[in-house]
Amino acid sequence: MFRNSYDNDSITYSPTGRLFQVEYALEAIKQGSASVGLVSKTHAVVVALKRSAEELGSYQKKIIRIDDHLGIALAGLAPDARVLSNFMRQQAMSSRMIYNRPIPISRVVSAIGDKAQRNTQTYGRRPYGVGLLVAGFDETGPHLFEFQPSGTVLEYFGAAIGARSQSARTYLERNFDQFPEASLEDLVLHGLRALRDTLAQDKELLAQNTSIGIVGLDTKFTLYDNDDVRGWLEKLGNVGSTRGRRPPEEREPEATEDAPVTDAPPPEETDTVEPIETDA
Repeated sequence: MFRNSYDNDSITYSPTGRLFQVEYALEAIKQGSASVGLVSKTHAVVVALKRSAEELGSYQKKIIRIDDHLGIALAGLAPDARVLSNFMRQQAMSSRMIYNRPIPISRVVSAIGDKAQRNTQTYGRRPYGVGLLVAGFDETGPHLFEFQPSGTVLEYFGAAIGARSQSARTYLERNFDQFPEASLEDLVLHGLRALRDTLAQDKELLAQNTSIGIVGLDTKFTLYDNDDVRGWLEKLGNVGSTRGRRPPEEREPEATEDAPVTDAPPPEETDTVEPIETDA
């Protein structure tokens, strides 16, 4: 990324039709730690990797409860996520007070999408530098939406945002056909495996740096942090990074005891004399 005459504000198009401030906001999401979401026929799950600014500091909160049926996972600038989460809570509270019912998931994500899009048409404002995975359950079933700073809101079976999220998306693409019929436990483990793929090679999933959010049929939005996560990590087993390793089906078969063994001696080495080139 570099400065040019078209990135001073978020409302000026470049000659190629690009809004650089929006693209910079998307880059801010890639700097945040990863969050993963996935959905089955009965539940929606979000898992997130927390970071601490320094060894003496606490871990940044990555999953926020909005209502009994709704929560978000974030990647990017946490203060921007706090502003958007407060707005979503106001929308959810208004729906309960005026209509006496939980707000539909599609309505609340459309509301934050409209709020973000206005920043791309008003001089003096900047796009929100955060991406959200919105997981919820309403009368139409479980839902998972991804929110982007441009105001784009899309629904997914599985999604990942944040640093090294492409590794998690690769896992989700390989296994998404198992999600609809998966049990709650299997769905959470799929999310943790995808999150594990985003780790740096010397890192592990720990109770201190992992958050899990679950919502679904007859299940209010429940957040698991710290000691509550240990049981899920024990079920996962290997909590270390698997990035750079070949999947089992692509590994070369190991030698077995039935392989033929020959006593033939190795070929003898012979001294060879290479011809000398001359300038003649």
